[in-house]
Amino acid sequence: MSSESSSLQQKAQKYWLQGDYFGAANLYEKAIEAEPETKSLYWDLGLMLLLQGQEAEAQTTWLLGMAEGEEEEVDRWTIELLDVLQGEAQRQGNLAQYSVAWAIRQHIHEINPHDINNLLHLIGLSILLKTYTGEELTSLGLIELLQLQPPTEVNFDLLMQVLHSVLEYAPFQSSSLELVSASIPHISQPSVFLPIILVASLKISNSSSQIAAELLEIGRRLESQLDLSQRLAILHLLATFYQNYHRYDQGIELAKLCLSLSEKLIEIIYANYKILRGLMGAVGYWDEVCALIERHKTQLQSLIAQHPVSLGQSEVLDLLTTAYFFPYFEDRAQQNRELQNQIAQLCQANIEVYAKTPVARYRQGHLLRSKTPTPKTRLKIGYLSHCFGRHSVGWLARWLFNYHDRDRFEINAYFVGYRKKAMEDPLEDWYMHNVDKAYKGTFSTWEMADEIYNDEVDLLIDLDSITLDLSCEILALKPAPVQVTWLGWDASGIPAIDYFIADPYVLPESAEEYYSEKIWRLPQTYIAVDGFEVEIPTLRRENLEIPADAIIYLSSQVGYKRHPETTRWQMKILAQVPNSYFLLKGGSGDDSHKNFFIQLAEAEGVKRDRLRFIPGDLTEGIHRANFSIADVVLDTYPYNGATTTLETLWVGIPLVTLVGEQFAARNSYTMMMNVGVTEGIAWSAEEYIEWGVRFGKDEALRKDVAWKLRQSRQTSPLWNGKQFAREMENAYEQMWQKYLNSHS
Repeated sequence: MSSESSSLQQKAQKYWLQGDYFGAANLYEKAIEAEPETKSLYWDLGLMLLLQGQEAEAQTTWLLGMAEGEEEEVDRWTIELLDVLQGEAQRQGNLAQYSVAWAIRQHIHEINPHDINNLLHLIGLSILLKTYTGEELTSLGLIELLQLQPPTEVNFDLLMQVLHSVLEYAPFQSSSLELVSASIPHISQPSVFLPIILVASLKISNSSSQIAAELLEIGRRLESQLDLSQRLAILHLLATFYQNYHRYDQGIELAKLCLSLSEKLIEIIYANYKILRGLMGAVGYWDEVCALIERHKTQLQSLIAQHPVSLGQSEVLDLLTTAYFFPYFEDRAQQNRELQNQIAQLCQANIEVYAKTPVARYRQGHLLRSKTPTPKTRLKIGYLSHCFGRHSVGWLARWLFNYHDRDRFEINAYFVGYRKKAMEDPLEDWYMHNVDKAYKGTFSTWEMADEIYNDEVDLLIDLDSITLDLSCEILALKPAPVQVTWLGWDASGIPAIDYFIADPYVLPESAEEYYSEKIWRLPQTYIAVDGFEVEIPTLRRENLEIPADAIIYLSSQVGYKRHPETTRWQMKILAQVPNSYFLLKGGSGDDSHKNFFIQLAEAEGVKRDRLRFIPGDLTEGIHRANFSIADVVLDTYPYNGATTTLETLWVGIPLVTLVGEQFAARNSYTMMMNVGVTEGIAWSAEEYIEWGVRFGKDEALRKDVAWKLRQSRQTSPLWNGKQFAREMENAYEQMWQKYLNSHS
């Protein structure tokens, strides 16, 4: 190249890098005039024209540079041109000029449609530009190229990046699963691939456990390349997803496979928990549940006695929820709580080892803030949950959020493991727009905890308890100086939590002796709502072949709450009330579920044709409307209804409940006391049956209770969300003052 041409080219490249593509093009044209045989000048000039949007002129310039070349020369020149385009596409991408990078890569695709890595870049760029539809995977031929035998050479890191992006952006599309499946032969590092699909499956499962399971089934094709811990991670999640969409047999089978593969005690404990989850969800395996739950308890006690303090994060997360089913199995308040407390203490001890740095930083920060408190016009309250949306917690907590005094309180909501939904969730959107800050958290405990700590939240309110392991781990780090559990479940027992919100009824006085948290009793009720949306009912007696003069009993609960002893009492009620029917809603609806009720019914002399198994409803409003078909609702024990009890009382249906000792066995009791209805409250199995029979035979009694329930809407603290909000706020202020006093 002549000195003149070289000088022009250097100046052109300077203009190019400065973004002056017009000036660069002029210089390249002069360089070509001076030295028309230098082919690289044509490639660069065409690129400058392309960057100015002159696509036709760019292509003409490239063709001119290749004119009259032999086949081998044209092939070589094409490679040179592609190198130039690849380099600029990469540069533009690094500059976040994604639309420009995409346009360049489209031209690369036209020149070389089989460049699989360029196709991956195109998919990634279309996601960044938010133009991705999913059809590109097929229309560009990417999936077809990935499926070629032998496999095409693929940039593994790029493939993983694109897989992650596709599963984040379009997790519910069938084409996304097709991409994952086609990528399997190209997975050279399963340890990189596995976290991508595990995290994606967790996010997807919030809307579709079936799609989440399909994704993990694809991942199982790599099982032979995974170590034991990786295999168990997939199998445990897969068992959960199958159980979530009522394929219990498969879920139980996979959980049992986990048990057979487990070597360490903590792995065995977690596998047992997953088996229990499946057996109790399916209903009808009670003998197996009884044997397993005793073994499970013994194993937990053995682990507690060993008190290991070298557990890894995944092991702690597994352990946190393993006592979940004891309250469903039996009402042994003190024993269940003490076991839960010990597990939580063991988990906290291990968290403080592997998360030593953040724990120390938060503790020191809280201490410094308490020593030099700044004057506050508003307390900052943070709510932590994965249930801000169409979930029982979401429906109930909204009234507190709605009535919070924003002059006294700043309200933040921390969405744990925020997931993209397959369908819109208006209630989730409502929460997003009714707080001062809505933080869409990841599945990273550290990110969530840091966000809370850096926001200088004064009181952190946990709405999840042990229904979510991540929430427990976040709370164990103590990112806020005062931490409280409310609403979502019983207390978790985590030492870093200061208070558990209760009321005069939901916990007996003796509970103070065996709760690790300080029980903070609100004056009347631990929950209140202004009411519920009720739509048009879809259940009709004639469609269910139930006579107009029959008595209808209803039970609407998940399978976990279906205790055989309580179900036996319910069948005894039916046996004593002629012309009565039992509507059973919830559970899997499969043969094992139905056989469970049929066998118990026939044992009490109740024919199976008096049972009706009804499916779930399309919306919560229809679900509540359909309560009106019932004359009496029969509660579960030892785990009562909570949201379902509130809904029952709101629509004015008499309820029969047995009061126990534990929190889960006293929810309906506190709600009935707060609406001023004692009819239906039983203190023994015999009373439960007696109330059920009385309600079935005494129409006047049913009408009297229904009238009381209607009247309660005007007077009951249970239906006064605004008053409840003031009581909660008073509690928050008192908790904060106690904290300040203790550090003064």
